[in-house]
Amino acid sequence: MPVRDAAGTLSECLISVRRQTLKDLEILVVDDGSRDCTGEILRAHAAADHRVRVLGMPRTGLVAALNVGLAAARAPLVARMDADDRMHAWRLEAQAGLLARQCEVDVVASRVRGFPDSLLTDGLREYLRWQNQCLSPRDIADEIYVESPLAHPSVMMRRDRVLALGGYRGGDYPEDYDLWLRMVRAGYRLHKLPQVLLDWREGSGRASRVDARYRRLAFEHLKAVHLARDPRLHAGRPLVIWGAGRRSRRRAALLLVHGFSPVAWVDIDPRKIGSRLSGVPVVPPQWLDRHPRPLVLSYVGNHGARDRIRAELKRMGYVRGRDFLAVA
Repeated sequence: MPVRDAAGTLSECLISVRRQTLKDLEILVVDDGSRDCTGEILRAHAAADHRVRVLGMPRTGLVAALNVGLAAARAPLVARMDADDRMHAWRLEAQAGLLARQCEVDVVASRVRGFPDSLLTDGLREYLRWQNQCLSPRDIADEIYVESPLAHPSVMMRRDRVLALGGYRGGDYPEDYDLWLRMVRAGYRLHKLPQVLLDWREGSGRASRVDARYRRLAFEHLKAVHLARDPRLHAGRPLVIWGAGRRSRRRAALLLVHGFSPVAWVDIDPRKIGSRLSGVPVVPPQWLDRHPRPLVLSYVGNHGARDRIRAELKRMGYVRGRDFLAVA
């Protein structure tokens, strides 16, 4: 658990960890140069519970703190936690149990609940609804280009598998989403328990709200870089992009600069159908009912529309993950 100036929520978080039904654990806290009374709180918890181990470091940043923690961890399983969240009492026991039973699984997360309710926006509620639906390794792999499918502080991972990929990478992008994308491309299996085992705190001070690495454009650039390396885009199939609106085109442009060119754009707007975008025709959805099937990338970001597009493609016999991918 990396911490920095977390005095307001740290004790509540640590109490939730110390109360785990899984007792055989090390609570490894990396203090990233805190300047408030975080250090005093950590020393008090370490004095009360021998399992709390505190590592201090200069104010270097989240990615460095995560990698320091990975290097210092002494157990084969590592669970992530953030200092402003709360884990349910049986979280670690449930996750360690699944990893013991299913050796092919490399990462296990859980469903999460956002709190406090008064601070949850409609957009965040919809994101949590979508994320909590991504449960199986297949779901997570097929939906990986939509958003980050796992809440970082809800995961437990096999330490050697994370280290084999080089740990966390620093850059102008969210470090956890980059790790999930690399894991999926490497063939790792990411799973999610159906229980809600983490209370995920929303607030204006969250890194996802104040750190430029978590802005929307950083996510979109990162997705495009990983998608451009996806073997499915290099299999020689014609490429079709669903979404000819301005916002969809902006998203797709981040991929197309990597040398890809669609044979058609799909849209339902009759004002766009029949026109051409850079010489490429805009066609209605029924145009896709053909053989051989192209590879369809859906760049429509509206959640309701995404579900309708998925249903329409399945009706025509397209298989998610093989014939089409949602990218927004």
